[in-house]
Amino acid sequence: MMNNFKVIVLALFISLGAFANQEPDKKVIYKKVNGVQLSLNFFFPKKHKKKHEAPTIVFFHGGGWKGGGPSHFYNQCAYLASRGMVAISVQYRTENVYKTTPKECVKDGKSAMRWIRSHASEYGINPNKVVAGGGSAGGHVAAAIATLEGFNEEGEDTSISCIPQALVLFNPVANNSKEGYGYNRVKAYWEAFSPAHNLTENTPPTLIMLGTKDKLFKVSVAKQYQQKMKELGNRCDLILYEDQDHAFFNIDKDKELHFQTMKDADVFLTSLGYLKGSSTISKFRKRIDE
Repeated sequence: MMNNFKVIVLALFISLGAFANQEPDKKVIYKKVNGVQLSLNFFFPKKHKKKHEAPTIVFFHGGGWKGGGPSHFYNQCAYLASRGMVAISVQYRTENVYKTTPKECVKDGKSAMRWIRSHASEYGINPNKVVAGGGSAGGHVAAAIATLEGFNEEGEDTSISCIPQALVLFNPVANNSKEGYGYNRVKAYWEAFSPAHNLTENTPPTLIMLGTKDKLFKVSVAKQYQQKMKELGNRCDLILYEDQDHAFFNIDKDKELHFQTMKDADVFLTSLGYLKGSSTISKFRKRIDE
C-alpha cells in the first residue's frame, strides 16, 4: 500500500513541475464561481483572424484533481497552434488551491467547453471542430466531458454542447473503479464519474497514449477501454510506449517522448482532418531547444 502511495505522490509531483517555456497569446476569464475567476489560455496560429473558423483543441492539465496548472500543456498548445489549430489550456479548480472535490474539475471542464462554443465567432473557432485533450487527471476531465451525463454547474445553459468531436488523452485516469484510479475519493459516485463506465456509441474518436509501466491507468485497463469503444463502433487508438511509467510524456521526464507524443497526436488529428500536411515537430523542437 505504501509503495502505491509513493508512486501516486511521485506522479503528482511530476505533474506539478514546470513543463513549458511558451506563453499564451491571450488569457480570458470563462467562469466566475464562488468568488473564483477561471481563465482560458489561448494560443493562435500565425495571422489568425475571426473569420477563419479554425479547428480547436482544449487541454486540461494533470495533478490528480489536487494541483497542477495550465502551463502543463503550453508546449503542446504552441505546437498545435503552429500547425493551424487554435489551442487552449484551461485553468480549473483543484483541491489544493480551492478546497474542491473531483466533481468541480469536471464541472469546470464542461463550463470551459460551453464557453468556447458560445464565443467561437469571437475567436475564429469552428464550434463543430473542437477537440479535448489532457494528461492524467486532466485526461479524465477531457474524457468525462465527452461521456458523463451529470456534473454540470448549477444554472449553466446545458443546451450548449460540451461534448468534443475527438479526444487526445495522455495517460488518462479514465477508469475510476477499484481497478482504476481515485476510487476511494469518488466511491460515493464513482460509476457515474468514470468515463470507462459511461461510454456510448456517441463517444468521439479517441487517442490514448500510455506507458507500459503505468500503475495508475494500467495497460490492461486501457485495453478494456479500447475494446469497449470498438464494440460500440467507435474509434479508439491506443499507443503504448515501452517501459514508460505515468507522466512519461512531460518534458522534464523524457524530452524525446515529450515531442514524440506531440507527433503521434499530430498523426491522429491529421487522420481526422483537423490538421493538414506532415508533422513539423522537428522544426518546432529546434525552436524550443534554442
